[in-house]
Amino acid sequence: MVIYGENMEEKILPIALRNAIKYNGKANPKAVLGIFLSENPEYRSKAKELLPIIEKVVEEVNKLSLEDIKKKLEEIGDDSKDKEKRKKDRDLELPNVKDKVVMRFAPNPSGPLHIGHARAAVLNDYFVKKYGGKLILRLEDTDPKRVLPEAYDMIKEDLEWLGVKVDEVVIQSDRMEIYYEYGRKLIEMGKAYVCDCNPEEFRELRNKGIPCKCRDRDIEDNLELWEKMLNGELENVAVRLKTDIKHKNPSIRDFPIFRIEKTPHPRTGDKYCVYPLMNFSVPVDDYLLGMTHVLRGKDHIVNTEKQAYIYKYFGWEMPNFIHYGILKIEDIVLSTSSMYKGIKEGLYTGWDDVRLGTLRALRRRGIKAEAIYEIMKRIGIKQADVKFSWENLYAINKELIDKDARRFFFVWNPKKLIIEGAEKKVLKLRMHPDRPDFGERELIFDGEVYVVGDELEENKMYRLMELFNIVVEKVDDIALAKYHSDDFKIARKNKAKIIHWIPVKGSIKVKVLMPNGETKEGFAEKDFAKVEVDDIIQFERFGFVRIDKKDENGFVCCYAHR
Repeated sequence: MVIYGENMEEKILPIALRNAIKYNGKANPKAVLGIFLSENPEYRSKAKELLPIIEKVVEEVNKLSLEDIKKKLEEIGDDSKDKEKRKKDRDLELPNVKDKVVMRFAPNPSGPLHIGHARAAVLNDYFVKKYGGKLILRLEDTDPKRVLPEAYDMIKEDLEWLGVKVDEVVIQSDRMEIYYEYGRKLIEMGKAYVCDCNPEEFRELRNKGIPCKCRDRDIEDNLELWEKMLNGELENVAVRLKTDIKHKNPSIRDFPIFRIEKTPHPRTGDKYCVYPLMNFSVPVDDYLLGMTHVLRGKDHIVNTEKQAYIYKYFGWEMPNFIHYGILKIEDIVLSTSSMYKGIKEGLYTGWDDVRLGTLRALRRRGIKAEAIYEIMKRIGIKQADVKFSWENLYAINKELIDKDARRFFFVWNPKKLIIEGAEKKVLKLRMHPDRPDFGERELIFDGEVYVVGDELEENKMYRLMELFNIVVEKVDDIALAKYHSDDFKIARKNKAKIIHWIPVKGSIKVKVLMPNGETKEGFAEKDFAKVEVDDIIQFERFGFVRIDKKDENGFVCCYAHR
């Protein structure tokens, strides 16, 4: 068939072949339609016309052996896939690449990494691998109040899980003498001064574009005060960089580059009491470590302008700065300080509590590192702000886990249901609809089952999945129903709801921890006992879960997504 002057069978065929290869030789028409529309959104209004064409193509593909399907795809060439890859590659390019690149991922070690950190980690890693070069993990720990000692190792572990290859680790608290050296140079050059003004008074003068009394202090006097700062002899002073005191942005006017901090550092104790601020330590490190490209959010544009003064005063060449749009992530806890407070107070069970947005929590839920890596590549370095889509992440993750996830029935908030008039039946169901190699599971119906407690209403017909039709007569602590018929057409005619069920005999206790803080408690079928911790399975009509714990009390699972 031709739509918009194009032979649709030719456009659909490579997608159907790819889908068939993914699922052991059997393509799914609806899955093929979904992929086709995602790659060709201009056809969304023609979805109804496309489905019969797709069904025809899929029927022909599914007649072939898996080997012949692979040969066919190789013969015709996977053009749609190549086009998509080329488009993505164009969207992920660095400017001014002359040779190998040097890039950095620079978190504060205040806790483990969360989904927001993943964008910078992934994109820096991607570009270093694409162009060749070096990725430096720089742990920016020059604010002792914000350092969590165990975070140093947690961040490295998170990056390793994410698939980010770190070539060198730099810890800023090891580089204090370097910062002191360059701070002293700026004072000697007359480009920085020690300021002992009251912060409120300084802010008032700054906002009016008026220099404070400290700005014109002699270099020798500033150096003397600098030494007193380093020796811990002064309180409430800062070193400020001389900038344009009339700059249109008041925050850029003589901004601070060093401050006093007496809080002991987790790594260096009370060895230091003068610490560099970010807009000093970052440009010094970026230059000395040889950065060629720096990725940062556009909320750092002002910081880039501040740091440009450091480069100018020392005569350094600036790296290429790429400012990308803000990634807006909603519906999850990302603040490490809030998480840490919640953990200490017992609100959260740990950094991997499924309600949190840490990579550890997502990993515990069954979200694959490859899915997070892929979605961050797709988000890329566009300048427009982006609202993070959990649904897109889940869709990518589903593609990764679906083919290996065994299927089981699960009922939560269970209610016992006794069914009269039905014969005993033994059902043999596949562990996976497309994977006969996974074997079968057995459900034995003997008249007593568990169903989801709030699904039943009196005098209504229901279809027990894979079984038969019933009519519920009584809903009490124990519900009663009568067998009605086997024919699925009768259920459809009566608009009967399809519900899951678990034989009471042999049922297994299961708890599912939900990201919203709920716990779904119920039963799974007897063959669920075969799963192991870390397996990812699908509870049909409920969602994918990862097995978190298995003991004599049953199973604890963590919910991933639908």
